[in-house]
Amino acid sequence: MRRILPVALAAGAALLSAAPADAGAGKTKTVKLYDNYFTPVDLKISKGTTVKWKWPADPIDVHDVKLKKGPDGAKKFHSEPASSGYVFKKTLKVKGTYKIICTLHEEMTQTIKVR
Repeated sequence: MRRILPVALAAGAALLSAAPADAGAGKTKTVKLYDNYFTPVDLKISKGTTVKWKWPADPIDVHDVKLKKGPDGAKKFHSEPASSGYVFKKTLKVKGTYKIICTLHEEMTQTIKVR
C-alpha cells in the first residue's frame, strides 16, 4: 500500500500538468430566477462557461431569458417562458458583455461579462 500511494500521486500530478491551458473551460455557473430578478445580477465568467438559469420548484411569475445585446459574433438566444422547475442552459463562447432580460418584465435584467 505504501508503494502504491506515491505512484498514484505521481501519475495524478503528471495528468494535471499535461492538461491544456483552457482546461478551466466547461464549468457551469447557476443563475436563479425569482419574482422579477436574477441572482446574481452581475456575473463574471471565463470563456466557454455554461450558464444555467434555474427557476424555483415552487411556482412564481412566468419569466424567460433572452440575450438583448451581446458581443459581436455571439449567437442570440431566448428561453421558453416558464414559472417553475425549468432550466435553460447556454455556453458563452465569445468574450465580452452580455445583456440579459426577461421579456415579460423589462426591469428584470442581468449583465454577464465573459473574459
